[in-house]
Amino acid sequence: MNQRIAIALIAIATLTRLLPHPHNFTPLGAIALFGAAYYGRQYLMLLVPFAALFLSDLFINNVIYAEFQQGQFVWITSAWIYLSFALVMAVGKGWLGNKITPVRVLGASLSGSLVFFLVSNFSTWLESAMYAKNMAGLLACYTAGIPFFGNTIMGDLVFSAALFGSYAWLTRKQEIMA
Repeated sequence: MNQRIAIALIAIATLTRLLPHPHNFTPLGAIALFGAAYYGRQYLMLLVPFAALFLSDLFINNVIYAEFQQGQFVWITSAWIYLSFALVMAVGKGWLGNKITPVRVLGASLSGSLVFFLVSNFSTWLESAMYAKNMAGLLACYTAGIPFFGNTIMGDLVFSAALFGSYAWLTRKQEIMA
């Protein structure tokens, strides 16, 4: 793998978090899948995507949304988001392994979207006072999250296509030129 190309693509995708976008239309799921697919060394598979998430979160939470933090520096918004990110990486490793095809990327992307939806909405139900702490409350929380789920799916699909497609094209072009 050409690590410079992969790191550059992850950096570019991460920067898109700073652009105006619909809720949940982000590159995070795609970055998790991409990192799991292309970094053979376990520490890099975890380090590069998590660093992208963490550093962009620091900027977003403490610069863009600073007015909502009541003067507090925020290191991590939600451990649940990081858990879902790790689970999406596991999905990527399981679905993609060493055989990356468009169909496998599609399946991993859709599965990753579902994992994020389930974990993030479960955390909202568990930690907020908005929903009753029973099955009806949990179902109400998942129902309320459905409109955001479409954006998660679209973001994961678009950014997965961009990351995996760009990487394939750039590495093939590099091989031809060598």
